[in-house]
Amino acid sequence: MKPLKVLIAEDEPFLGKIVKESLELKGFEVTLVQDGLRAYSAFRTLSPDICILDVMMPVKDGFSLTEDIRKIDVQVPIIFLTAKSLTKDVVKGFELGCNDYLKKPFSMEELLVRMNALLNRFPPIKKDSINERFEIGKFSFNNQNQELICGSTITKLSFRESVLLKLLAENKNDVLNRKTALEVLWGEDNFFNARSMDVFITKLRKHLKEDGNIEIVNIRGIGYKLIIN
Repeated sequence: MKPLKVLIAEDEPFLGKIVKESLELKGFEVTLVQDGLRAYSAFRTLSPDICILDVMMPVKDGFSLTEDIRKIDVQVPIIFLTAKSLTKDVVKGFELGCNDYLKKPFSMEELLVRMNALLNRFPPIKKDSINERFEIGKFSFNNQNQELICGSTITKLSFRESVLLKLLAENKNDVLNRKTALEVLWGEDNFFNARSMDVFITKLRKHLKEDGNIEIVNIRGIGYKLIIN
């Protein structure tokens, strides 16, 4: 079995070296870069199985890097390593598509636990299987590009809007279990995440309102159903 590939973007040389060497001892194949621009280039070349990104980096920060990565890959797990702990920064990171957030200083044991949890949830897949298209009534949905297309109108979706619509489309005319969706999008079923998902459902309804034959129905206590009449 080939070792899993890890991309680390960290501008503190000492910390980056420690994380890299520790992960290599655990059998990972690790690439370390020190700014966001090099990280993006490495991502496109290497197609890593998981990314560990610092937020505050020169040239391109972790937020911008994550946004760029999500334009070409909505599946790869992303963990932020950061000294930033303000709630607005955490929320921004998750909205842009990171999967977990680890505040500095941290232990390698905790990083490994979080990495393994994400790799179990998002096992490495063939990259060509990420680019999926779904026909949803009058709309065409491109999962990789996060685009919802109706005629000549193209709506750019956020990362989590795109993941949620993909889950609904895969379960078209059937119930998408609420707990399953929460665990895929946020990794945890709790009240805060459930309220956040309700907001994304409302946004998707607005995006799809041009086709009166499409409904996203709330099945109380169970989940949601994308109905196409």
